[in-house]
Amino acid sequence: MRRAIAVVAFSFLAIPHLVSAQNFDAVQIRTVPVTSSIYMLQGSGGNIGLSVGDDGALIVDDQFAPLTEKIQAAIAALTPHAVEFVINTHFHYDHSDGNENFGRAGATIVAHENARTRMLTDQTIALDNRIQEAYDENGLPKITFYRSMRFHYNDELIDVIHVGPAHTDGDAVVYFRTSNVIHTGDVFARYMLPFVDQPNGGALDGMIDAVWTIAGLIDDQTKIIPGHGAVATRADLLAYRDMFIRIRSRLREHAAQGHTPEQVIAANPAREYAEMNAGIDRWLRAAYEEYR
Repeated sequence: MRRAIAVVAFSFLAIPHLVSAQNFDAVQIRTVPVTSSIYMLQGSGGNIGLSVGDDGALIVDDQFAPLTEKIQAAIAALTPHAVEFVINTHFHYDHSDGNENFGRAGATIVAHENARTRMLTDQTIALDNRIQEAYDENGLPKITFYRSMRFHYNDELIDVIHVGPAHTDGDAVVYFRTSNVIHTGDVFARYMLPFVDQPNGGALDGMIDAVWTIAGLIDDQTKIIPGHGAVATRADLLAYRDMFIRIRSRLREHAAQGHTPEQVIAANPAREYAEMNAGIDRWLRAAYEEYR
């Protein structure tokens, strides 16, 4: 629980302050049916994907540690099985802070090798220079992969695919192929200008490439569980990519003209999507560094 003292909104537009204390006692877990056997759980932090069936319960991400009991109760309302597998889409604490609790309860945690590597030591989250402390043995992924891996579970083919570097250097998307549902983690989130963690391997170019990769995996009937926000479609995903491409094109134009970061901020290359504020300023400065 030590990592959950403060909550960072990984969107500069979701709340007026980047860091806010949160009363986890007030958080309620909302269960959103996606198919007859796949659900999205929303509380605080990243969206949780849940697969239930005869084999057991598998979740994608696990939010904040103080919410574990509420998450377990929401899952128990759908299945008698305890969580057997937790797949982390990346290492950020709003998606993985429950690892130690679920690991202690017997779940096997799965993630990209780079995500595990970052969980082994203290990390600084660039958005607010917050320290994410190393996880103990219970919270570390016991199974890792580099490119992809596959589960045969609950009558699903579940592909876990590395699409980074994008949001971080250890991003994974989880594609429930049989049900045609995909969980993207924070490679795709339903707010404007999501956090790109450049110091931890993220890159705007990588985000654009990763979204294009996801779009090629799925079709127009695919239901997308984003890292944050409501269930989405392929059209939503492509609109998100178009936004990034437009902003990147403008950043490259500024770089070609040798503009300073201050000149870029004054022009606001993200103007259709976000009004300038301290958070957008930081976002643009970090993105511009990729092209200078």
